[in-house]
Amino acid sequence: MEQLVALWQATGIYQFDLGQAVMVVVGLLLLYLAIAKRFEPLLLVPIGFGGLLSNIPGVDIAVGDGILHQLYVMGIETSVFPLVIFMGVGALTDFAPLLANPRTLFLGAAAQFGIFATLLGALALSSWGVFDFDIAEASAIGIIGGADGPTAIYVAGQLAPHLLGAIAVAAYSYMALVPIIQPPIMRLLTTEQERQIEMPQLRLVSRREKILFPLVLLMLVALLVPSATPLLGMFCFGNLMRECGVVDRLSETTQNALINIVTIFLGLAVGSKLKAEQFLVPETLGILLLGVLAFCIGTAAGVLMARLMNLLSFRKISPHKINPLIGAAGVSAVPMAARVVNRVGLESNPNNFLLMHAMGPNVAGVIGSAIAAGLLIRFAS
Repeated sequence: MEQLVALWQATGIYQFDLGQAVMVVVGLLLLYLAIAKRFEPLLLVPIGFGGLLSNIPGVDIAVGDGILHQLYVMGIETSVFPLVIFMGVGALTDFAPLLANPRTLFLGAAAQFGIFATLLGALALSSWGVFDFDIAEASAIGIIGGADGPTAIYVAGQLAPHLLGAIAVAAYSYMALVPIIQPPIMRLLTTEQERQIEMPQLRLVSRREKILFPLVLLMLVALLVPSATPLLGMFCFGNLMRECGVVDRLSETTQNALINIVTIFLGLAVGSKLKAEQFLVPETLGILLLGVLAFCIGTAAGVLMARLMNLLSFRKISPHKINPLIGAAGVSAVPMAARVVNRVGLESNPNNFLLMHAMGPNVAGVIGSAIAAGLLIRFAS
């Protein structure tokens, strides 16, 4: 009889508590959104499954010598996984739209306003006693506004690893919800006439420009914001491999096999932080609310910057107006934000194809979020 009791007590059913049950439901919800709704499936599938594994009682898979914890130590504590993914993103990125219309760099920069506005908002709420975030935690939450998953994971791993699970889930969930969150903001802040603005075809960008750009960008940022060098350095290296034309095998591997392998490990490692005692805390709700606020502010700032550029002297430099919708692509959800801009533009003008124009601020947003991450790490750590 005692053996039966001991056997029963050793089962996961006996050890299951309410918090673990809730987190299993959360893991299943992430898998449902990824599989049925196709919300960022490349990350939400491994994150959701990792969350399931980390909440199975009686198995130390997410702590100690468990494989999920080892992946976390190996890839996120060392920052290797997000940096390698950033290299893959660089290899997948075409800077031609940005180089053809450099003015869109201002739109990508403006969209980062959401990061810093949310940082200040989190600190204000903490000072009022609503939450209890210090400057490092507030900085890690604010970076969600950049709509860049690897950057959010990188900053959270550096500044607030205990909040990593909630920040990663928020970042990738809101990236997946770009087609739902952004259009109402874009329509609210623009007129029908502005949405109908047609932009001229972009000029051809030479191979030499494409090769020189990542090198010049890296040197400028490294000299001005050294703490942004790891992220932007890997991004520029990946892009240089793409554009130089002499390492096609390395570029193709980085764009496909390497980034896919690391994405699997990154997702499982993040899932190890979805343990009930780490996720089911009041701060998680604050992260989710502040994250969507950051994303909305970033979208609005990009659109308003485009309108401001049309009002000021930029027309003297170029006779062509900017369609304010492309400012929403300043958040670095590449290329989904640009596709959403194109779709909303076509609703107002069936002949208005904004996709390539929106890719300019879109890739500028990647650069902006990396620089913002470097600044946050420099001043908050």
